[in-house]
Parts: sequence; structure tokens; C-alpha cells
Amino acid sequence: MSEGSENAVEGTRDAPGIVLMADPRVAAVPVRECGEALTDVRLAGLLPVDARRRDAAGDYAFLRAGVYERLLAAQRALPGGLRLLFVEGYRPPRLQRAYFEEYAEELAREHPDWPAPRLREAASRFVSPPRIAPHSAGAAVDLTLVTEDGAELDLGTRVNVNPEESAGACYTEAPGLPSAARAARRVLAEALSGAGLVNYPTEWWHWSYGDRYWALSTGAPHALYGPLDREH
Repeated sequence: MSEGSENAVEGTRDAPGIVLMADPRVAAVPVRECGEALTDVRLAGLLPVDARRRDAAGDYAFLRAGVYERLLAAQRALPGGLRLLFVEGYRPPRLQRAYFEEYAEELAREHPDWPAPRLREAASRFVSPPRIAPHSAGAAVDLTLVTEDGAELDLGTRVNVNPEESAGACYTEAPGLPSAARAARRVLAEALSGAGLVNYPTEWWHWSYGDRYWALSTGAPHALYGPLDREH
């Protein structure tokens, strides 16, 4: 995090020191929408695209053009024999809202004594609150690493596993990971951070550029991308 975020409310009981998406400082970041278009990452065939999050409209395969260009730069920076595997990019606001509410309700069933603010904070470890969600701005991507022949590397957990299922191993700096998984996460992080993206520390696979969380993390004065509805 940048110096400007040092005083942010950090973490939950199981994520100490991590600035979560529910932190009010994230929502407070102003957005100056640059109007950059969404682009279909499948068209040029430069990135392997996984089908596990495919939807009928193909929304999952879109990203802001500037984020896509940074992914290509990150891929070029990878060691020989490795490529990025694109899993999910843009997510319509209505779908983001459904995911957030579903996970919050799941947590509420497991923790009926938790007040609403704590449920919202805990839910934001895994699903961003809809109003500030990087995926709904076309600014975030979920991805992993594969070999040239398409074999997926082991990065310690599957993509999109939540903190409860993984016992916290989904956190980027989770302790106790196998050395090979830790090394693979480091390779992924070096390539993506070198291209200007930032990681959400509770999800090793989630990286973004130009959104509010990116702005808070880097000290940028404003976000470049706000939520949008893609026209089909």
C-alpha cells in the first residue's frame, strides 16, 4: 500500500494487516472515468482463455483495453515455457451483486451472531462490494499460470476458492504453502506487478489496474475506470 493508505482500516480477524475492499478508504477514492473501451481478449488469440467462468454473453472474456495491454506485457516478462491463463475479466454489476449477497448470506448462516458490518467486511475478503468492484469496471482479471502445452501449474489452491474452503491458503502470502506453489506465485506476481497491476491479497489470482483499489494501493489521485454495463 502507498503512504496515503497507511491509516486505512486493515484486515479482519483472520486477515490482519490487509486492506479489504470493504474498507471505506477504497470507496472514498474518486473515479475519473476515462471512457476506455472494453476489449474481447479472445479475438487476437494472444492469451490462453479458460472456459470455467464462461457465460452466454461472453462477458467474462472482456477487459478494459489498457488492462489487456498490461497482461500482454506481463506475459512477455514470464520465464520461457510459461503463459498466463485468463480465467475471468469483466463481470456485470448485477452478477457482482448476486455473488456478494450469496456469499454474505452463506457467512450469515455460519455466523448468526455477526452484525451486518462484520458480515460485509468478511464477505469482501472474497467478493468485492458491488459499488466498488474492480471486475464490474473491467479493471480486474482472475488468472493463473500454464505451461506452453496448456498444463496448469499448482499455485497452492484452485482459482476462486474462498477463505473457508482453503483454510486461508487463498491469501497470496499464506504460510505453509509447498515451495513449488510459493515459487509459482512469486513468478506470477513479479510479471504482473512489473506490468503495473496490483494484487488483492486475499486472492492470489486477482489482479487489477485502474480501479479504486489500484489507486489506493499505488497512491494514484483517482481511479481511471468505474463500473459499467456492457452493451450486448
